[in-house]
Amino acid sequence: MKYLNSVITGTGSYIPEVRVTNKEFAQHLFFNKDESSIETLVEEVIHKFKDITGIEERRYATDDMNASDLAAKAAELAIANAGIDRESIDQIIVANNFGDVAKDTIQTDFLPSMASRVKHLLGIQNPSCIPYDIIFGCPGWVQGMIQADSFIKSGLAKRCLVIGAETLSRVIDKHDRDCMIFADGAGATILEAVESDEQKGILSVSMMSHTNQETYYLYLGKSYAPETDPKVRYIKMDGRKIYEYSLTNVPTAMKIALDKSGIPADQLKKIIIHQANEKMDEAILIRFMRLCKIQKPMSEIMPMSIQELGNSSVATVPTLYDMILKGEVKGHEIHKNDIIMFASVGAGMNINAIVYKQ
Repeated sequence: MKYLNSVITGTGSYIPEVRVTNKEFAQHLFFNKDESSIETLVEEVIHKFKDITGIEERRYATDDMNASDLAAKAAELAIANAGIDRESIDQIIVANNFGDVAKDTIQTDFLPSMASRVKHLLGIQNPSCIPYDIIFGCPGWVQGMIQADSFIKSGLAKRCLVIGAETLSRVIDKHDRDCMIFADGAGATILEAVESDEQKGILSVSMMSHTNQETYYLYLGKSYAPETDPKVRYIKMDGRKIYEYSLTNVPTAMKIALDKSGIPADQLKKIIIHQANEKMDEAILIRFMRLCKIQKPMSEIMPMSIQELGNSSVATVPTLYDMILKGEVKGHEIHKNDIIMFASVGAGMNINAIVYKQ
């Protein structure tokens, strides 16, 4: 029996050059949501932030680069890694939240779409290569992979380029403590149809969406600084509610994906989870491991990059995956036939997970 599999044949990531350490926020004036000033010393705010999130530094794009530029650079690396002709790509799927945001404009730009811009930057001439964006919050790249898998399994596509790219540094409120979480970056994968005698690649998926009281846990709002223009809006979030929502729902979604795959829980080698917050990711994993009765050290199964790269939204999962494959994450490797999981949660609120056989 032959199986039609959706297999990752190439990966690439682009980590921006500008390194911003926590110390560089020491000159910021931080305010609460009610515009009252935060009286705690900024050094104490930064120290507490590091303890909670694990973030020590993050990367920002240079002034001359937009999210589509980062995406194209990651895509070039993925295409080269796969060793394919770019004209053979059937779909370009770009996950993002804000499109291109030019430096100092705070204006999101989706005209044309990010995917169309990437196709242009890659110089692809094939009119049958269809570019489109996915706006799905931080789980966007995972959702793009799920969508590409559906097209491949249905026979409507053979080769897809799936990218997550974001320049969150362009939409942060520098007077909001949460601005220290966000970062820029891009990760890309080539997913293609491969026939074989065994199942491999994407084995199973799960998805969730909660849009009642959860819808606006992440949103755009005015700066917390007094006397700022209320018409200019920045990324905002209710961190406590996001934490509680994620801890309640993400482990369940992950277990559903694992159960659907039929793979015994003890065979799961790595969980590549969205790098949102170190403490939150650890809490999610602890609960998931309890649900599935996995007896492994957490440090063995969950690689992390948030300490150095921050939270680049849709880019965190593909970037971390690419880094592991290229031996850039100390203590973590992925080998042929390893069972891994991709998982994410974010704005919407949306959750998804993929079980993947390398």
